[in-house]
This record gives sequence, structure tokens and C-alpha cells, in this order.
Amino acid sequence: MWCIAGHAMPQDSTKRVNPFTWNIYADIYYSYDFNKPEDHLKPSFFYNHNRHNEVNLNLGVIKASYNTEKLRASVGLMAGTYAQYNLAAEPALLRHVYEANAGVKISRNSNLWLDAGIMPAHIGYESAVSKDNWTLTRSIAAENCPYYEAGAKITYTTKNEKLLLSAMILNGWQRIQRPDANNTPAFGTQLTFKVNSKTTLNWSTFIGNDKPDSVRQWRYFNNLYGIFKFTDEFGLILGLDIGQEQRSKGSSTFNVWYTPSLVIRFAPGNNWAFAARGEYYCDEKGVIISTGTPNGFKTFGASLNVDKKFNDVFWWRSEIRTLNSKDEIFTKGINSSKTNISFTTSFVITL
Repeated sequence: MWCIAGHAMPQDSTKRVNPFTWNIYADIYYSYDFNKPEDHLKPSFFYNHNRHNEVNLNLGVIKASYNTEKLRASVGLMAGTYAQYNLAAEPALLRHVYEANAGVKISRNSNLWLDAGIMPAHIGYESAVSKDNWTLTRSIAAENCPYYEAGAKITYTTKNEKLLLSAMILNGWQRIQRPDANNTPAFGTQLTFKVNSKTTLNWSTFIGNDKPDSVRQWRYFNNLYGIFKFTDEFGLILGLDIGQEQRSKGSSTFNVWYTPSLVIRFAPGNNWAFAARGEYYCDEKGVIISTGTPNGFKTFGASLNVDKKFNDVFWWRSEIRTLNSKDEIFTKGINSSKTNISFTTSFVITL
């Protein structure tokens, strides 16, 4: 999901390219929530940049990769508040694994690969690495669908790299370790079509059960997005997530949630970029985000983003964000509120 300069051996006509590369990434941030939470935690459905009124590390990664014509592998270790909160359900020894996977090319004539291990998720246009996203903070949709997955996948890419097809068997919905008493495999697919150099369309799916088998509830999820770069300066992302989960084991009725999103980006030159985001997340029955309120989670969000790139190593990003919910789901002192406003600024370093 992210690519920064590695330290491969210099290339010349007499030396082979070193297949090993390594990368270092750090996202150091300060965020201020104007609701002033006493425990320094922003709303519980955020897992990135989620500590209030303190300087902290969102994500630090050191990653080693190996790539040849027929074999590939990558191992990354991480630290930061992203790992602390987003992997809280995983065993302690796995919470610092950013990725650990290996793959082999299984066709002599086609670009067909089999990969297995802990991998970045196949869902969404946002990754855990801030610098690869158009906005500093993540959309509510991205924060509440998988960032990572564990399992095996087979991937085919056409020779012109316009079409990617992938199918996978997984341990669950953002799971390295299965929940106790869960032996149900999960499945995923991805189809990515690069119409041209400026337009990319994607459809990803997930089917699985995230509960013990005794109360199995099948979940069906679709993630669709399009990335449109109209010019070198101006781009647009449109996204739509739609999910449904059985109301009970064996039920023919489903609880549904959905979330549309829009991101507009303007980058006048190589050093500055500006982005605006609008989003809506509707989860009335609390499948993903439970509130215990009459209307469930029905929240609009908007944000404005300013980025300054100093060089290929250092970025400074800032964002102001507002959320407005139908019910009073946010805590403000000893009271409840329908709104939440926050400011986040971040220094991003890559080596």
C-alpha cells in the first residue's frame, strides 16, 4: 500500500540489482478535540490520530522487502497509537506486526501470484500510511473496515497492468487470530480496472462471519470507488461502502449499513496540496458502530486539508474536521453533543 525509497545496490551493466530493500516511516502528530475529552481519547470509532491534546506517534514502521521475478516477501514491524488501538483485539505479540507475507509466481507466462501471510487489506482507497492518502485523517468508512488481513490470496494482473483480479481466503474481518469458537472461513475478492493513467475503478468484497459459530451471522460487504485525476493538479475520489449482516443465526433478514464519501484534491505544483472531504455513515442497527441511541450511528462529516511537502523525506500536513450526528453520540464534558470538531497536524518522515 505504500512505497518509499529503499536502499538497493546501485545498478550498472555488470551488477545484479539487490532484491532486498528497506524502508522507514514515521507519522508524528498533534490533535486537538474541541469537546476536550478528559481521557484524551477522541471518538471511539477513530483508530488513527486519536489521542487528544498530546504529541504522539500515530504510526512508525520499519519494513524489509525481497522482490525477484518469481518470489517476493515483506516483513514490517510497527509502533504507535494506530497499532495500540487498531490491533487491540489481537494477541500482544502480534500487535506490532505491520505485515509479514510471502508470495510465489505460479505461472511461467502470466502474471499470476500466490501470496500468504499478514497483508494490507484489499478494501478501500485509504491505507494505514498517511502520506499515501489525500487526507491526513481517515474517513469514517476506512476507520471501520479492515486495514489488514491474514490469509492467502491469488492475484492475476494483465500484461498491460490495466486489470487486476484477486481472490482470497481469510481469517476474518480484520483478523490475524480468529475469535474464540470461530472456525468459519471468510472470503474476499478484488477487481481493479485502470481505464487509463488518470482513471482507476475498484470493486472489493468480503463474505464471512466474525462471531463464534454458535451464533454465526453472515456478513456481506461491498466496497466501490473511483479515482479520477482530471489534470496533474486536480483529482476526485468517489467511494461507496454497502454492508449487510444477518440479524441472527439462520435469519433471512439483515441489518444494513452504508457510507458514501467524496474527496477533492488540488495540488498546484509539487510542494503544496489541498483537499476537501465529505462523507456520511449510516449504521442504524449498530453492526459496526454501536451507539445505543434511538437512531443509531447516522453521522455527516467534512474536512479541509493542507499539505506542505519539503522534499522526498519530509511532509507537514494539517486538517480541520467536523462531524454532525443525528443523535447526541459525542461526549462534551459531562454532557452529550451532536457535533464534534477537531484539528490535527502531522509531520511525516520517510527514509
